[in-house]
Amino acid sequence: MVANIFCPAPRTKPMPTVTYEAEEIDCEDGAILRDVLLEAGLSPHNGRAALLNCRGHGTCGTCAVEIDGPVSEPTTREKRRLSVPPHDPDGGLRLSCQTEVQGDLAVEKHGGFWGQHRAESSRD
Repeated sequence: MVANIFCPAPRTKPMPTVTYEAEEIDCEDGAILRDVLLEAGLSPHNGRAALLNCRGHGTCGTCAVEIDGPVSEPTTREKRRLSVPPHDPDGGLRLSCQTEVQGDLAVEKHGGFWGQHRAESSRD
């Protein structure tokens, strides 16, 4: 005799959505924000910083963005870089190359070479 056992399908966590420059991008949970943006054809850099950056090593600070939503805690490297001008460790910015997406996010890039001008949302 065969028992009829109901096994529900495993619950899958929905993919996070990153909203950036009026674009919505679905990505894997835990993905690096910089990689998500670049793979979608978007840049976390302003102007020449798109060419002059550390390529995701967390040393230049040009991919700094403002984030609203769940992300990983800042890495030691990120904290160190954001403590050096023109950034401010209490400025509320994160390095997209050091940040893991952990849920739906709204991301904003501010003005300035490093994206440090919070009063400006234009891309210089």
